Amino acid sequence: MELPRAFLGWVVVFGLCFVRWVSGFEAWNVSELSHVGSHLSVTDSLLVGLTLIPSAASKGAVCLDGSLPGYHIHRGYGSGANNWLIQLEGGGWCNNLRTCIYRKTTRRGSSNYMEKQLPFTGIMSNRPDENPDFYNWNRVKLRYCDGASFTGDSQNEAANLYFRGQRIWEAGVEEFMSLGMRNARQVLLSGCSAGGLATILHCDEFRGLFPRTTRVKCLSDAGLFLDATDVAGGRTLRSFFGGVVNLHGAGQNLPRTCTARMDSTSCFFPQNLIANIRTPTFLLNTAYDVWQLQASLAPPSADPHGYWRTCKLNKSYCSPYQIRFLQGFRNQMLNAIKWFSMSRQNGLFINSCFAHCQSERQDTWYGRSSPYLGNKGIARSVGDWYFERSAVKAIDCAYPCDRTCHDLIFQH
Repeated sequence: MELPRAFLGWVVVFGLCFVRWVSGFEAWNVSELSHVGSHLSVTDSLLVGLTLIPSAASKGAVCLDGSLPGYHIHRGYGSGANNWLIQLEGGGWCNNLRTCIYRKTTRRGSSNYMEKQLPFTGIMSNRPDENPDFYNWNRVKLRYCDGASFTGDSQNEAANLYFRGQRIWEAGVEEFMSLGMRNARQVLLSGCSAGGLATILHCDEFRGLFPRTTRVKCLSDAGLFLDATDVAGGRTLRSFFGGVVNLHGAGQNLPRTCTARMDSTSCFFPQNLIANIRTPTFLLNTAYDVWQLQASLAPPSADPHGYWRTCKLNKSYCSPYQIRFLQGFRNQMLNAIKWFSMSRQNGLFINSCFAHCQSERQDTWYGRSSPYLGNKGIARSVGDWYFERSAVKAIDCAYPCDRTCHDLIFQH
């Protein structure tokens, strides 16, 4: 049975009230959230069924619990019949045995718990009035069930955990090639959050699978995680990513252009990778990413007295000092993309919003009141860059200048 968008909107409003804390590190993932504003008509969303990959088992390409990986595909037609959009699902990470054991009892670690159908909205929509450039492409969402952005290759027999993200990635790509992607004229690899990081990590590897005549580009949405200092002067995210990389055995699968000169944990951070990506890449990110604010900059471990609690939930409650701290984070982000932005082939849309993931949500991707920079919204900016209609290097002025934001506001 198809669910109306109005109902999906209420589900999101309800879902925004919940945040899960795991070892002092928020495991929530806004890439799952997609509300539809009242300005959009109430119609049925496209629901796409789950397909498992039987051949993955023989390759050891399994989820954390040993179940088969899966994907959702909606076939293209007409002018898009030979074009492919691959979306890598996001959903946080697990950095130790306890959190990975928990994760394997959820859809983020087992296909046994995955939704049998997912709504395709935003960049995945099949409607030209919602997704003008990619609506009739072959659109695929590869489900995320390894906990290390599709990079691990290890296992823990005692805990019955399989860290096989790299193999899942390879099995998924092989499956899509067999379904016709090997003959694609145009391909876009994309992902949001942990999937946005995975897109950066696998971009050049993906490009190498196609002939030079195939247009291949990458879009990372909310994947620019920074090795930033938290409010207590520590490195919460660096410590967390170190656990992810070491537990999953991810170091061997990270880009060699980075691991040849830096440690593996550093090479899990996009700021150390993006300047060396050879494939045309577009970075879509907010300058005040709420996931990083909640989980990396001001987690409970760095803010035991809760000084940052209300600011994290609603920017309107941030003190002048807190805003200055966040402006420093924005400056660090802009500095991290400096060399990346100098390449003609790359694209940028960095808006000064308090959000996380904007390509899969219909209200932010393409709508009458979607976020804009200059005279362009996100969908048009990505399309102009991909099809080379114009260069797109859009960087917003600092908060609070942008009045088009769809900020995420959490319940107290």
